Amino acid sequence: MASTELERGFVLHRRDYGDTSLLLEVLSAAEGRLPLIAKGARRASRGRTAAAALLQPFQPLWLAWSGRGEVRTLTRVEAAGRALALSGDALYCGLYVNELLVRLLGRQDPHEALFVFYQQVLSELASGRGIDGALRRFELRLLGELGWAPDLARDADGEPIDPARHYVYSPERGLLPAVAVQTTTVAGGTLRRLAAELPLEGAQAREARDLLRAILAPHLGERPLKSRELFVRATRRP
Repeated sequence: MASTELERGFVLHRRDYGDTSLLLEVLSAAEGRLPLIAKGARRASRGRTAAAALLQPFQPLWLAWSGRGEVRTLTRVEAAGRALALSGDALYCGLYVNELLVRLLGRQDPHEALFVFYQQVLSELASGRGIDGALRRFELRLLGELGWAPDLARDADGEPIDPARHYVYSPERGLLPAVAVQTTTVAGGTLRRLAAELPLEGAQAREARDLLRAILAPHLGERPLKSRELFVRATRRP
């Protein structure tokens, strides 16, 4: 469906298309994820150069498009606020969030709550504080919107999570009491804090990160995340 009215949106990913255009993956509040062609956006002219500069990740936008096919044509773009300044680790985390949305969201499947969550996580990342917690909250909210959220309050047998025990995650069943404490287990206390969106530090933060990776893995498939590879290369020391 064409949008002649301006809609809120963000560019999740962009790449060159043909000699002068851009192919965009956009997250819009009204229609979810959709591809747009910005025709002539790379051609040298004052108006087009301004549009190309706006069509960057982490820039709040007002967008309009036309067309009936799967890929629509961008007809208008305006700034909807200042771009969120992400740098260092926060930048890689922002790219990771964008890649999750591109990989997991179906096209033209609106999730207005998820659009709000996305704005929140970008603001939290831009602040530079509590980056790990911001990512875990977003991952859980994304899983919840897609119907894949795990039950962090009870184990696979319906028993309440015991803060004194450790658990392992099974993609088929959910959380299971661990026979022994290993590197792949997560403490019940960590699960409770994660479910309550409370701050996590040290071992708890690592456990929560590994748990969410395990939960997301079946949905992401075997293809590695490019944002994760970029982060590893950037932080590798000689």
